[in-house]
Amino acid sequence: MNIALIGYGKMGHEIETIAKERGHSIALIIDQDNGHELNAKNLKNVDVAIEFSTPETAFSNIKTCLIAGKPIVCGTTGWLSHLDEAKQLAEHSDGALFYASNYSIGVNLFFRLNKILAKYINTVKGYTYEIEEVHHTQKKDAPSGTAITLADIISNEIEGLTGWSLTPEEEVHKIPITALRQANVPGTHTVNLSSENDMITLKHEAKNRKGFALGAVLAAEFSVGKKGFLTMDSLLKI
Repeated sequence: MNIALIGYGKMGHEIETIAKERGHSIALIIDQDNGHELNAKNLKNVDVAIEFSTPETAFSNIKTCLIAGKPIVCGTTGWLSHLDEAKQLAEHSDGALFYASNYSIGVNLFFRLNKILAKYINTVKGYTYEIEEVHHTQKKDAPSGTAITLADIISNEIEGLTGWSLTPEEEVHKIPITALRQANVPGTHTVNLSSENDMITLKHEAKNRKGFALGAVLAAEFSVGKKGFLTMDSLLKI
């Protein structure tokens, strides 16, 4: 499998290592200094693109790949005001868009645990939610896409809560999210549920970036030959 890496920071380098370990080739590397080289001609011999760039460039990168008929796995967050447009483009192109706010298999299990717990909380009542996320200081968006996904999962299961707005300033959200930035933290997400009688805490703590990179490469392998909009549910068949 020939891969185009779009974004060659710490995640891009980790993805390159994992991809090569799994027998794949890196056919094209796009970073901030050569963005103009992301075009149909240079994508011709690429089987799939993996995109971890910036919120400002992600949607443009997605469009370029889809218009060229290439599947793209996007791990950039902070650009989701364009998600509906990206989905429509994917559905009407010869490529595919695989999007996840987090590619760690452990995080996606964490999502499902929170969904199950939220169903029970909706029955018993009496608990309030808080979410805290901690990431490295280079992360550009806050709160993280993972924290927003958690808020959406929880609010969809509990009556009386609304989902996290993609533009937080437009809506008072009922699940508080605290975003902290600290040096050398790959990603930690904590969900606290508090009642008058007790507290329940669910926590996922990434030890390194390898889990995210492996998930992205697995998503790339899955996306080759497919069309439309894909998610981790598609990959995990849940």
